[in-house]
Amino acid sequence: MDYISILMIGAMAIVFWLFILRPQTKQAKMAKDFQASLEKGARVVTTGGIHGKIIKADETSVLMEIDNNVKMRIEKSGISMEMSQAAYGEGEKKAEATPAK
Repeated sequence: MDYISILMIGAMAIVFWLFILRPQTKQAKMAKDFQASLEKGARVVTTGGIHGKIIKADETSVLMEIDNNVKMRIEKSGISMEMSQAAYGEGEKKAEATPAK
């Protein structure tokens, strides 16, 4: 095998790492940090699409109120995002309500 072939295989491995593995591990770390930071009062969306408010947060699970007097316990790993991210997108923030003049 000549040196150019070895160099091309190495370059392909670097590109694979930069564009596939690195972003995937970064996203997994962000999801883990988000799930660890869940606390009482947060409005969240589960991976199944259920919207609710966290009533109590334990080590690995949360008690979530999905309607008046309707509660369910769910694992933290089943929560995908905060409600404001689901409604307004990843990059946008919820605008403050200002009275119309």
